[in-house]
Amino acid sequence: MTNGVDVRTAAGEFDRAAVADVESAAEDERKQVLSQFPLENWADLPLERYALGQGAPPPGSGPTYCRIMEFGTPHLGSIKGGSAAKHIMYHHNSGEWRLAAPLRGMDPQDAWAELRGQFVRAFEAVAAGDFETLDDLEVLRYGPALVTKTLATYFPEHFLPIYAGEHLRRFIALLLGDSPQGDAPAWRSNRRLLKLVRVQPEFEGWTRHEVMHFLYDHFDPRPRQHTIWKIAPGERGRLWEECRDGSFICVGWDELGDLSQYQSDTELQQALDAHWPRSSGGSLTLARRLLAFRDMEAGDRVVANRGTDEVLATGRVDGSYRYDPDRPEFHHVVPVAWDLSHAQKLSKPQHGWRSTFAKVDPSLFARFTAHSAGSDSVPGTGQAQAGAPVALPDDVQVVLDALERKGQVILHGPPGTGKTRLALGAALALDGRADVLGADARQRAEAQAEMLHGDRVGMVTFHPSYGYEDFVEGFKPDLSATGPGLTLALTDGLFHSLCSRAAAHPDQTFLLVVDEINRGDLPRIFGELITLLELDKRNLPVALPVSKRRFSVPPNVRVIGTMNTADRSISHLDAAVRRRFAFLPVGPDPDAVSGTVGPLDLAAFFESLNTRIARHLDADHQIGHAYLLRDGEPIATEEDLAAAFHHEVIPLLEDYCLGRADLLHRILGGLVDAETGRPLLMPPQDLADALATEFTSGVPGPDA
Repeated sequence: MTNGVDVRTAAGEFDRAAVADVESAAEDERKQVLSQFPLENWADLPLERYALGQGAPPPGSGPTYCRIMEFGTPHLGSIKGGSAAKHIMYHHNSGEWRLAAPLRGMDPQDAWAELRGQFVRAFEAVAAGDFETLDDLEVLRYGPALVTKTLATYFPEHFLPIYAGEHLRRFIALLLGDSPQGDAPAWRSNRRLLKLVRVQPEFEGWTRHEVMHFLYDHFDPRPRQHTIWKIAPGERGRLWEECRDGSFICVGWDELGDLSQYQSDTELQQALDAHWPRSSGGSLTLARRLLAFRDMEAGDRVVANRGTDEVLATGRVDGSYRYDPDRPEFHHVVPVAWDLSHAQKLSKPQHGWRSTFAKVDPSLFARFTAHSAGSDSVPGTGQAQAGAPVALPDDVQVVLDALERKGQVILHGPPGTGKTRLALGAALALDGRADVLGADARQRAEAQAEMLHGDRVGMVTFHPSYGYEDFVEGFKPDLSATGPGLTLALTDGLFHSLCSRAAAHPDQTFLLVVDEINRGDLPRIFGELITLLELDKRNLPVALPVSKRRFSVPPNVRVIGTMNTADRSISHLDAAVRRRFAFLPVGPDPDAVSGTVGPLDLAAFFESLNTRIARHLDADHQIGHAYLLRDGEPIATEEDLAAAFHHEVIPLLEDYCLGRADLLHRILGGLVDAETGRPLLMPPQDLADALATEFTSGVPGPDA
């Protein structure tokens, strides 16, 4: 069983007939590939017929092999998403060829000859049943999804239409009940999964596509909360009719070319810099949003807006990103199935909607769609109705996965990035209260207070005087004693008590949240228990040095710590502690402050300020998004902006700069008097304009 679902039972209930049309379409696509790229022609296949990024194909030649495999054969199984690096070599928009590591430094034609030769050797090996030879073809390892889809297309009897290595490993673990080999290339994992399926009696007589659809339908290895994006269809929605009638959403920045050619946000940021220079560096925020647009998956939700107070429609992504240079403008396109019934005027403007992109809170989205018949949301709450599964936010799921793997986690990052909020969010999920994670701040706070008053979740803040006797056990004054003088009594510490409760309820998970964990003397606080935190040492008894009692840490105990890296870096933690914790970074999130104050784009200002801080100090001293939030929402008035900047941000930066006026001037630029080193004071209505001039001039303008 997995996630409460039995494979055999689920297979017996699966409607295999529903896959027939998809399977027929997949076979048509396979025949199209074989017709355009016959197996016997591969030995002489020219580079211009293989690689992406070479412009429009010659008349009558059709799409390149990589294009048809990624974009033209969706029913054969998807390899979409991410950059074009998955194709091992491709022609970049800059005019250079991007090659996988074993090919770098080679002439493109020579590199192609080597890559093509390895494809041909792979075909010959599979045709001869020599699957072991595939693992020796080093260059092909740099494009495992493409190679596995290629082999499944030419030799369908030997492979399943599943190509992502992580998905294959998850499905193997599902059928084996054990962990698969982590470093196996996708084609080997694919073959192993196929063999497992063939010996399972419940899959007798099933086709490859029936197996694939069954596994993804019931055991999707991508458990994540679908992102909800607000995306403006041009300035003031001028392209809306075209998007609506064509069932897509599109954005500009056409000069960047196909977004699939960019492997990282930094690379895309550099391209943005080249086309739209700024006074303080390229927009990393915009780069990340464009990549998020490129990588949207089927099921993600979209809100099309006009201005800051009108919803034109909501939609569900039903395909993958494509670059369409044949359009007159707005070449970046994602297919969307629109629901026009959600069109409405909002009761109040959404300040973060002046730009093209903005994330939409699930509870706000639930209010947009509350009047829709058949909606599975409870109006105004963002919560699913009783019985409906609750999808966890991505960041919470990452924490839970790390806890399952390691047993204890430290969330680290600059101040104000929401580490404690995330820790408590994970605690709510472990406590069975995931339904309130998308609720408003008041409901969430009430749920947290109720949780912390219970027995399963404890919370403590470490400080320099916190010790072993507070955490494990020690002799403390007995306040109930009535005799003369001071009476000491052996007292269980916080962690000892939690472990005792956990041992009494082994079927439940117990959690301790340690805020500011790096402010305590960890070796002294944990003592000998630091060894017992390791998952393979759980239930191992030791004699406590004070009481001589036997004690062990139960396997159902988890620990989440938070630490501000501005106070103390990870490297300063005791090595024994570091080995026993998973470390998850929690960084500044520009999307959390998506909004505007007058002419100032808050997210762009926030990202640009942190870029300067990282350059002149370090990344650990960046500021968190909480400094620009009020009641969980981005600040929206000049007065709030002035209060946050002058009373919170500037004092923090002055402390970081330790009286060095030159350093503060390099970070704040014209906001600091060059002679005195004193931050300038100005009326709130002038501050937004000054910050926009200093930090965001040159950013591609909003087009909501």
